[in-house]
Amino acid sequence: MPLHQYAYFALFSRHTSADDMTSQLGVTPDEVTVRGSRFTEPTVVPVDHSWMVVCREPGLRVDEQITRILDRLQPHTDRISDLTRRLAGTGGGAVLQVVRRFNDTDRAQPDAADAPNPFGWHLDRKVLNFLSATGAELDIDEYDMAEDEDAV
Repeated sequence: MPLHQYAYFALFSRHTSADDMTSQLGVTPDEVTVRGSRFTEPTVVPVDHSWMVVCREPGLRVDEQITRILDRLQPHTDRISDLTRRLAGTGGGAVLQVVRRFNDTDRAQPDAADAPNPFGWHLDRKVLNFLSATGAELDIDEYDMAEDEDAV
């Protein structure tokens, strides 16, 4: 079963821009979004500004991707915690997001006999402590990308 997965840590706010978050943290994000309208056509524009550190490296389990993200962020835990508290006061916050797409044949990786099993993963105490310290939520999205047999 082809699997495409990635993880990211994001700070989000309706009022504080990603540039302002970067200035307050002293950490450059991998990706940002700019707040707009939820219903803009033909594409959706984000409802919040967001500041993200992302790991999309293929072949890693989710916990390995999360470790890569936290290796970058843990030295800044206190500043992230302070900023998250300020953002939460205005409807913002922090999230560790995991996105997994099963049966994603458009992004299938060639099978390798010695490739690690990407399906099992866990969150260790270090990750849980970081989430607790920063007030971040954990959000896991999993999608079955297989075509519906009835639709064919």
